[in-house]
Amino acid sequence: MTQSWFCRYLSRARWRLTWERLVGWGQVLGLVGTTRYRLFRWRRRLLLGWRQDQSVGSDAASPMEKKQTLLFVRHGQTSWNIEHRLPGRLPGIPLTDQGRQQVARLAEALRVLPVSAVISSPLERARDTAEILAQSWGLEIWLEPDLMDTDVGHWAGERYDELLKKDPAWKAFVQDPTVAPASDVETFPQVQQRAVAAVERWRQRPEAGAWPLFVAHADVIKLLLAHYSGLPPVRAPLLGIDNASVSIVELERELPPRLVAVGWTPRPGWLRAPVAASPGAGTQSGEKGTIEGEA
Repeated sequence: MTQSWFCRYLSRARWRLTWERLVGWGQVLGLVGTTRYRLFRWRRRLLLGWRQDQSVGSDAASPMEKKQTLLFVRHGQTSWNIEHRLPGRLPGIPLTDQGRQQVARLAEALRVLPVSAVISSPLERARDTAEILAQSWGLEIWLEPDLMDTDVGHWAGERYDELLKKDPAWKAFVQDPTVAPASDVETFPQVQQRAVAAVERWRQRPEAGAWPLFVAHADVIKLLLAHYSGLPPVRAPLLGIDNASVSIVELERELPPRLVAVGWTPRPGWLRAPVAASPGAGTQSGEKGTIEGEA
């Protein structure tokens, strides 16, 4: 009888031990299954997110919804800059050899940036500059007429220092470029309106990418910077934009624009020892000015 009781007790103990083992293994298998299921879901989410990022032309990938860095480059030096002439929109004004060297130095300095597109004013001096710059990234050039220089009308080709002496209308226009002295002359607000509209159009185009570079003219770049920094157009001449200089603006969704650089060059024209000028001699750098022949 004692043996029978002991056998029954042993059988029950074995059953409890077996049951506990089964429950334990079940918990382990359940945990493994849950983990595998979670890993599968995470993997699926990562793949879907990657595919959405890789999709081109979708609303989610629109450049306007991401951070964009805008680069505004003024063309290199021309002979008209040296002669202090107003080129306006006149054709046939190429870069000088020094102007090409200036642009080449700038291109070398900017090579480290992931420039995604080159958009240029169609005027020759800007187009030549764009061609030198675009070689650094192997990009084609897109021409944008609304980035052309200020239309100075009947003043095109004149020496602006002579105009200051003999033409009161020109002097008044320099003092307040928001008022047109003649019907064939563009005001700063008009220039700013078309230039900003052009940049904003390009910002929405997928080929512009996150680092578009715009090649334009001094007054155009000043007015673009004035727009993104909140300056009124009449204050734009306060900004200094040298030949072959770059100005950079960062734009990110609802955040205010951020000016990273204004008129930066690898060799700034103002960084040199002052030299006493001989009487009657004018500056020959061709790298400085306001509306007075900056084109």
